[in-house]
Amino acid sequence: MTTCSFLLLLSITAGTGLPAQGQTTSRPSTQDRVNSSHAHPDPQHTFEQGQIALQKGELKEAERAFSRVAELDPHSAAAFANLGVVYMREKQWNSALKELRKAEQLAPSVAGIRLNIGLAYYRQNRFEQAIPAFQSVVGDDPSSVQARYLLGLCHFFSHDYPQAVSALQPLQEAEANDLNFLYVLAISAWQSRQPELEQRVLARLIEVGGDTPEFHLLMGKGHYNREEYDEAIKELTLAAAGSPRLPFVHFNLGLCYIKKQELERAKAEFLADAKLEPDVAYNYDQLGLIEFQQQHVKEAQTYFERALHLDPKLASSHYQLARVYQEEGRFEKALAETDAVSRLDTENSSVHYLRGQILQRLGRTQEAKSEMLHATQIANAARNKRQEELENGVKDPDLLQQAGPGQ
Repeated sequence: MTTCSFLLLLSITAGTGLPAQGQTTSRPSTQDRVNSSHAHPDPQHTFEQGQIALQKGELKEAERAFSRVAELDPHSAAAFANLGVVYMREKQWNSALKELRKAEQLAPSVAGIRLNIGLAYYRQNRFEQAIPAFQSVVGDDPSSVQARYLLGLCHFFSHDYPQAVSALQPLQEAEANDLNFLYVLAISAWQSRQPELEQRVLARLIEVGGDTPEFHLLMGKGHYNREEYDEAIKELTLAAAGSPRLPFVHFNLGLCYIKKQELERAKAEFLADAKLEPDVAYNYDQLGLIEFQQQHVKEAQTYFERALHLDPKLASSHYQLARVYQEEGRFEKALAETDAVSRLDTENSSVHYLRGQILQRLGRTQEAKSEMLHATQIANAARNKRQEELENGVKDPDLLQQAGPGQ
């Protein structure tokens, strides 16, 4: 599955709303534009300038152009949609969603706008919020490979494995040579107790993967998901031997050694991966966890802060940093970190329980009781799908980067 085509630059005619299929619009001559450009700005010309700037990666210029078109023609869905694309490229997700929602209201039938809304949530790991957008695109076009693949990934990352199978299974023929796709489908089939499908997909995975390092990486991850850590280490070691610089192979070895409580070996693996990928936050998140388990509080703090510098929305690092501050008696700072987690993950019992403990230490007894009650209610309702991620870090970060949409 290619990933370069997910961000859609919409080429709808600016200044005219959305033309009907097959409709053409008259375009003024170059001289007419020159004569009238100062007195009467031309939305079409400005829109075209924005498109050119966006294609060149000149995002500020594109933003100015599309914002100007939106001012001149508040009914131009294309202007708002492409402004949303600009903000997505800049990773300004809230701004992107604001503009894309405006575009959706003006052009509810344009699937590309809804696809980008889903992407804006997906790129923030807000998978459950991305699902309705992708589902609507699939509903309009069941053959859409992009939307269906992303829908399946969202269900996978939300741990709704039967729905992941339902979304992904129709893509088996189209994605029969995609190792990541086969891995996700096999794990989803296993988790949803569909052994026949799992065996068929695994057989295809072995056929396609051969003896490549990428194949051994995925097989190692498969064993890890089954809690078969020794087998996982064997496969991951083969992957590392075949390609020492393969991204995330050392990361996954680190995860295995954590499960076996071999913390020094785990630390060495995460440090090895960090050398290969210094801008990946997940390694520092895991290193912080190890240091905290070893009661090296200052070192843990340094790693969590580094992770958050790289990825301010990494909820697990905010959560663990709150625990560090709690351990140090810095309760106001700890409370601020739980606030940050709550903005990213509102319904997690671990967060509310920790927040209750901190509020109790601050003498805010009634608020503490309320948080503890909320934590109990969430846990009892079995809605705490991301608790393990907060406590142990994000799973499959390599899959998020490799199989997820590119920009």
